[in-house]
Amino acid sequence: MEVELIEATEDPERVICSAARNDYMGEFVGDQSFEETMSSIEGDDTEEKKRTLIAHLLDHGHFGPFEHPQATFAVKGISRSCMAQITRHRHVSFDVQSMRYVAFDDVDPAEVEEGAMVVTPPSASDPGWVGRNQQAGTVDEETVEKRERLFRRSVRRSVEEYQELLDLGMPPEDARFVLPIGTEVNMVTSMNARMLMHVADMRAAADAQWEIREMTERVLDLADEWCPITFEHYEETMKNRKNRLAP
Repeated sequence: MEVELIEATEDPERVICSAARNDYMGEFVGDQSFEETMSSIEGDDTEEKKRTLIAHLLDHGHFGPFEHPQATFAVKGISRSCMAQITRHRHVSFDVQSMRYVAFDDVDPAEVEEGAMVVTPPSASDPGWVGRNQQAGTVDEETVEKRERLFRRSVRRSVEEYQELLDLGMPPEDARFVLPIGTEVNMVTSMNARMLMHVADMRAAADAQWEIREMTERVLDLADEWCPITFEHYEETMKNRKNRLAP
């Protein structure tokens, strides 16, 4: 899996603060400098004033200003299972690699058996892995070897039969029905800062499925660089709170 930030609102926290100050000012923020807009906020300099205001907004549930800055991420190599989970967030925009128009007719099934094209869950090879709705405890080495062998044989057979169906003239949009739900796809997704915090509340939580949790954590790492004051405060004070941020 790879996640990259490909486009984002420039100076997002200036946008957040300008929008928030607009709600409580008689003057029009469009006619002022940012320093004038922030003049009544506590802090020795503009950066400290932004930190004060953003913390106040997040701590008091004033999330509207965080809907203005938006970021677009490219995600490579997630499973169709992970894609189905993340696309349930209806306020997020998505473009997903089409398996109707992209055929995997040139993929070597032997490489698939070695881990290409299909995401391999950790439980296929880790004897100590414990997933949701599963009792704790390790399995013996022989059992996990059988588990991994069966998994890899199954995905290889699916790809071989998919390619055979293509050779027999079945269109990719129909032949894909035999491919496993773990088949990798690429995705481009856009969301605003508020929605990103909502997604993180749901999908970076300890009880989230491992793959979507990993993807969300990688998105958050990029958000820390793009919108640092906001997501530093989110990570420190909001991420593990009882009540999740509503979309």
